[in-house]
Amino acid sequence: MAQEKTLYEILGVSQNASDDEIKKAFRSLAVKHHPDAGGDEETFKQISQAYEVLSDSQKRAEYDQALKYGSFIGSQGGRGGGMGGMGSMNWSDIIESILRGEGAFGTQWNPDQTGFGGFNGWGQPRPSRGNDLNMAIDVSFEEAYAGGTRKVSYRIPSTGETQSLTVKIPAGAVDGGKLRYRERGEYGTNGGMRGDLVVTTRVGTHPYYTRDGADVTMELPVSIYEAALGAQIDVPAPNGKTFKLKIPAGTQPGKIFRFKDMGAPDVKHKGATGAFYVKIRVDVPTNLTTEETEALQRLRDHDKRDPRSNMRK
Repeated sequence: MAQEKTLYEILGVSQNASDDEIKKAFRSLAVKHHPDAGGDEETFKQISQAYEVLSDSQKRAEYDQALKYGSFIGSQGGRGGGMGGMGSMNWSDIIESILRGEGAFGTQWNPDQTGFGGFNGWGQPRPSRGNDLNMAIDVSFEEAYAGGTRKVSYRIPSTGETQSLTVKIPAGAVDGGKLRYRERGEYGTNGGMRGDLVVTTRVGTHPYYTRDGADVTMELPVSIYEAALGAQIDVPAPNGKTFKLKIPAGTQPGKIFRFKDMGAPDVKHKGATGAFYVKIRVDVPTNLTTEETEALQRLRDHDKRDPRSNMRK
């Protein structure tokens, strides 16, 4: 890339500009000329390259030295244009050499020497991929179960710009699950690809459902009478439907009923669904009336069974 302007001119600042002035100028130009905003890719690349050099004190010093000696060499060559007298050497080579950490004129050149060899054969800097960016979104239990979409905004650190995209929450999304959006992260340098945006889902809790991957569990409260005598109870399933569960007479606390394919969609196995588990919790009544207390006492007095018989020696 031929550099017809100095890096200071590209950013529109003076050579004595402060670090804050350089940063402010870069951010303003980056937002204006970014390709995603309809700007020119080559212009954005020049702006980014200029900022990468001038925002680093060592690189900036090397570039200032290049400006100083470049004018001298150009006058010696009698061709103007800064580095014209250096054969195949141009400002693009100088900047890329600085970015590679080889100094303004490469590792073989000393401005105090009389010769000007060592300028040819510089390779192009390697493209560098941008960093991945991370963000988290909170989704409700219902959103995670059924899936949905969410529009989110996030900030690009290098430019300060805000970008938006629509996140597709998959049916069966899990707490801590990660969604990767290719090339929506930080910008690369030297033509490198953008990094990715990684979105982590944080699934909220539910009043009576819990998740373990695609499996869903609920604790169903039943009365001592329902547990002892048996009953049919309407149970709300996680898919929004209701079904009848037959509680056999004598059902014990902690009893678990399993219903295949009634859990959440399995994000790890396309088309698969987890199970739905119903765990029985027997609610022992409190604050009994006098009649209830007397009735239970009569039942107790007539009950000859020993629940701890297996513990007797």
